[in-house]
Amino acid sequence: MGGSSIVSSGEQRTLRDFPGLLVLAGAGKMGGALLDGWLRLGLNAASVGVIEPSPSPQISALVQRGVRLNPDMRALANISAIVLAVKPQTAPEVMPTLTPMIAASTVVISIMAGRTLQFLTRALGNRCALVRAMPNTPAAIGRGITVAVALRASSAQRALAYSLLSATGGVEWIEDEALMDAVTAVSGSGPAYVFLLAEVLAQAGIAAGLPAPLAEKLARETVAGAGELLHRSPLAAATLRENVTSPGGTTAAALQVLMGAGSLAALMKAAVAAATERSRQLAG
Repeated sequence: MGGSSIVSSGEQRTLRDFPGLLVLAGAGKMGGALLDGWLRLGLNAASVGVIEPSPSPQISALVQRGVRLNPDMRALANISAIVLAVKPQTAPEVMPTLTPMIAASTVVISIMAGRTLQFLTRALGNRCALVRAMPNTPAAIGRGITVAVALRASSAQRALAYSLLSATGGVEWIEDEALMDAVTAVSGSGPAYVFLLAEVLAQAGIAAGLPAPLAEKLARETVAGAGELLHRSPLAAATLRENVTSPGGTTAAALQVLMGAGSLAALMKAAVAAATERSRQLAG
């Protein structure tokens, strides 16, 4: 697994011609978001088997469209891919129930936080392709970013995994699994940092004299709008920042505080380092 290069993510594909059967183990928030994305991209609902002991009403309703909910796993055949979206702590109990469904041609895609390729290999053996992926919560609105690393996967299996993961947003491949802890710290946990920014910006507005509802709306819309501008613009974040910073102006005065002693950059570096270390600890 050596090297740390980023591999091109390719182009999003339709799922109308998905081969065989797709099994989703776990249909909580992230698993449900993936399922919504797959169906939106044209995946035949009858090609999906969902294993979820406590399905939400939304998941249960998909049975009417042809999704197989909690099917007899012994009757499932020609399974092209299994997506593991269960809670990491339940994995040791879930994995043995999935093993009989796995063939040599099956690709197993795990989005379980902290569960390594080594863990998956111990649980499932060496007979199938594995992909470990880390999505983030904006996947719920199709604006997520997922980073993935593969083991024993052919180019066709990687393409299949990419098609499934890209249903909720962008996908990037890495070759060194050790980078996944930093990925978790930056993009997996990253939405919480942005939500905190909106939270404390609103609090600062209230402290400056704004009514609370107005401060909260201004902070929320400013963070959301700036994020959308960043998404759409080809310019670097630093360039966008410089473009709204007039010399000697109000933005410059604020940035002098944020970029000075005890800067936001230093705090963010320490925060990401702490999250990276915690990810390593949780992975064992």
